Amino acid sequence: MKLERLITLRNERHLSQDDIAKYLNISKIQYYRYEYGAKVIPLECLIKLANFYDTSTDYILELTDTREKYPQNKKITN
Repeated sequence: MKLERLITLRNERHLSQDDIAKYLNISKIQYYRYEYGAKVIPLECLIKLANFYDTSTDYILELTDTREKYPQNKKITN
């Protein structure tokens, strides 16, 4: 599955695949494989990208069209 939103988010910030690969501390080829669906993106990288782009993982995975991050959960105290 090609992750169109990762490509769009990256392009909106005028960043290259190499820029994002460096941020994730992976090779450019590895990042390319994530964007174009040749390899499943690890959860750790997905979360890091969602934080970087200030959005939710669901938005990146096209499970929602809402770009905003989810609110932080409040800790439950007894």
